[in-house]
Amino acid sequence: MKLVITMQDLDCASCASKMEQQILKIKGVQSCNVSFLLQRMTLEIDDDRSEEILKKIRKAVRKVEPDCKLEI
Repeated sequence: MKLVITMQDLDCASCASKMEQQILKIKGVQSCNVSFLLQRMTLEIDDDRSEEILKKIRKAVRKVEPDCKLEI
């Protein structure tokens, strides 16, 4: 499943890179691209575990940037 998620309050490109690295470690995530300029995350994840994976992605984002919000 391919998803494009709008992000709010992503503060810097370094945080975007850190998020990307953490999200790529999550089992079931095939690809992840976090764009600071566009305030957008593009993901490809397993269909059968999408809810579980999205919860882990939210947790990873909050760990790097607590104020960042995802619009899924």
